[in-house]
Amino acid sequence: MLDRTSGNPAVTFEPALTAGPALAAVVSGRTWFPLAIGGVTIGAAFVLAAYDGTMHESVHTASVFAIVLIAVIGATSVLLRNRQEKALADARLVSEVAQRVLLRPIPDRIGPVRPAVHYAAAAAHARIGGDLYEVVQTRYGVRAVIGDVRGKGLGAVETAAAVLGAFREAAHQEPALDRVAGWLADSLHRALHDNDHEGTEEEFVTLVLVGIAADQVAEIVNCGHPAPILLRGGTPVRPLDPEYPVPPLGVLEPEEVHPPVLRLPLQDGDRLLLFTDGVIEARDRWGTFYPLAERLPDCAVGPDPGDVLQRLHEDVRRHVGRQLGDDAAMLLLQYAPVVPAVVSDLSRTIGPPRGSAADGVR
Repeated sequence: MLDRTSGNPAVTFEPALTAGPALAAVVSGRTWFPLAIGGVTIGAAFVLAAYDGTMHESVHTASVFAIVLIAVIGATSVLLRNRQEKALADARLVSEVAQRVLLRPIPDRIGPVRPAVHYAAAAAHARIGGDLYEVVQTRYGVRAVIGDVRGKGLGAVETAAAVLGAFREAAHQEPALDRVAGWLADSLHRALHDNDHEGTEEEFVTLVLVGIAADQVAEIVNCGHPAPILLRGGTPVRPLDPEYPVPPLGVLEPEEVHPPVLRLPLQDGDRLLLFTDGVIEARDRWGTFYPLAERLPDCAVGPDPGDVLQRLHEDVRRHVGRQLGDDAAMLLLQYAPVVPAVVSDLSRTIGPPRGSAADGVR
């Protein structure tokens, strides 16, 4: 009714009708919707042209042609957008399946350890990248690894898969933790020679291995990775640096990999935080690195390790103010052995078995 309110017969708003099918393509995911709106809009254009007396004018012809063209383009764009969304959904599904195979979910308790993990990939819509982690129960105790593959993309994922596969085998076979590192170095050496993606000759992997045995002693092997942090109640946070630095895996020949083993007696409630450099190298808008050692005590409150990592990740995001520019993985191992007193209390409640030596004691 804009034509009627304008009061000028020479003015027509018929070209504005082309916005109808354009908006229909934006708000709807159905291919036919822009075409249907286009048909309705063409009918309205003819009514408006009859009212204005512009049925035989070029403006009417151009408007109808523009409506038809925009309706067809809108339907085509909806079709292409639906295909892209389906391809993205399929890619996310494949990524989720790959994550469950490569980076498997970690249970809430493994032996005397309560582990928790938090992983954020730098690539948009990606769930896996060059960071790796795993925690397994072996005959030698609980063993864990966290690592970072140099680079990004499919090549980094392939290398991470090779290292994780080797760890899952070596952790059960090698009694000495430093020999597990040698096993990983040998597997990485073979994997880098088998892969043919660009930049293979410059790839390496930094990682930390942790073993927690029944003697309440943690063993730590560090190959060029940021040192884990010990959180012990009532004491300042403490980085667990190795006796001497060792280069990342892939720099030396496998037979030259002999990292030192750091042994740490554990207390009930001790927490070991393992992380990749995506955490400590996260920068704010002024280029300041995230001060992990300073902010960790404020985040490490509460009994649940998963909540600690969630608070820590949110704190890193607030520091950066945007999506992280690098993959960031954090693994928290909380030493929480089962209290033997529970078994003793249960025995006293049930009483000694009949016919036991206790029956003869009066």
